[in-house]
Amino acid sequence: MSTTSTGAPLRTAMPSELRHKGAYRRLMARIGWGFSAPALIVIAAVTIFPVVFSVVMSFGNVNVLGSGFQIDGFTLSNYGIVFTSPLWQYALLFTVGYTVVTVIVELVLGTLIALVLEKLGAARGWMMAMLLVPWSLITVISATLWDYIYDPTYGAADAIFQALGLGSPVILGSPVSAIIAMMIADIWKTTPFVAIIVLAGLVMLPKDVFEAAEMDGSNGWKTFWRVTLPLLRPTIALAVLFRILQAFGVFDLPFVLTGGGPQNSTTSLAVLGYQVMFTDLKFGPGAAVAVTTAALVVIGCLVFLKVFRSQVSENEGD
Repeated sequence: MSTTSTGAPLRTAMPSELRHKGAYRRLMARIGWGFSAPALIVIAAVTIFPVVFSVVMSFGNVNVLGSGFQIDGFTLSNYGIVFTSPLWQYALLFTVGYTVVTVIVELVLGTLIALVLEKLGAARGWMMAMLLVPWSLITVISATLWDYIYDPTYGAADAIFQALGLGSPVILGSPVSAIIAMMIADIWKTTPFVAIIVLAGLVMLPKDVFEAAEMDGSNGWKTFWRVTLPLLRPTIALAVLFRILQAFGVFDLPFVLTGGGPQNSTTSLAVLGYQVMFTDLKFGPGAAVAVTTAALVVIGCLVFLKVFRSQVSENEGD
């Protein structure tokens, strides 16, 4: 029989040692859960409970009372009201279009900025600090700033249009110009976020791959499309995922800039849910709008992740 250096049988020593390690791990796990319990309770109270309550309310017959509201039974009519509403259908199309346009533009501009920052030396830190100023602003403050810029009386945009001989258009007064103006404000604020994420991915790329491409005679354009961009796919996917989550739930920017107008042209799903629930006091349909918005975000993110994973698997197979 094999023995240890002390002469004790190895087969009897190992199970005892493993039992001690297993008990120690279980003890550490209990201690960890004990320290995490207060934070988990707070998260459940401020996140999980409101979500569950919103789902319950979306299926309820909610009656508004003088002292609050009361749920009298459950029904599917709230979702029927939402899905057949022309305003909800427009808000869905607007939110999807707004998300697609802003995310694509931010991704292109953010990647270009990241490529420039990656080539900088000592000035990179200062440029990154300046770049993060728009992103660090609270969206309400940023929207108020752009509201001053778009003001038809004393705004900077009005002065620029007059200097170009284009008159004094009321930018937030027509549907098309209001949508474009809101997209510009969002792109200005969130492009730095995408640039910082892409820059982090660029810095982590292996340098030997680019040296090999240069030795093979690849120029900068070919290297970007055939080497840099494929290697940046995980980083770009992360940036796009974050931006989809943020853009699809846009609320404060249209709420401050346009209030959902003019003619409901900038009414996103989040703004619509707020108006239905807190302006019209229709808590059931308002909760249904919120639940459908959250469900669409989850479905969209899952589809995006599935497509991304399939592309990564194909590239690894090649």
